[in-house]
Amino acid sequence: MKHLRIYLDTSVFGGYFDAEFIEASRKLFDEIRNGQSTLVLSETTLRELDDAPKHVQELLKSIPNRNLEIVVRSDEVSELRDAYITAGVVGSNSLYDAEHIAFATVAGVDMIVSWNFKHIVNYRKIKGYHAVNILNGYQPISIHCPSEVIES
Repeated sequence: MKHLRIYLDTSVFGGYFDAEFIEASRKLFDEIRNGQSTLVLSETTLRELDDAPKHVQELLKSIPNRNLEIVVRSDEVSELRDAYITAGVVGSNSLYDAEHIAFATVAGVDMIVSWNFKHIVNYRKIKGYHAVNILNGYQPISIHCPSEVIES
């Protein structure tokens, strides 16, 4: 099986401690820790984790550095984020959600994984992200919730 580079937004970190999402979230983190995938994080995710409860922040420390990649902001990321908002995929109040998609797209990850069903894992939004990506010379990006990507 191909080694995947998976971008996680903050919701998956929170899901690790949430009764509704715990099973799939913990399995996904176990797979990342075991080296089945590389966890890709952005400055946006790291900034959001800074505001999270301590136990959520500690979860990041459990990921071995060899299984972790940090992507940094660029003009390309900001322009793509703004293109999603200009196109109405999400509103300006969802700037960080658009930024997660832009970071992951520019980084060329294999997929984005999120529990955010309103602004990220939402078929209407995904269609919009894909359209903007194509118009701006990027590939459509695979977007899923953890339960769709963990190994059974």
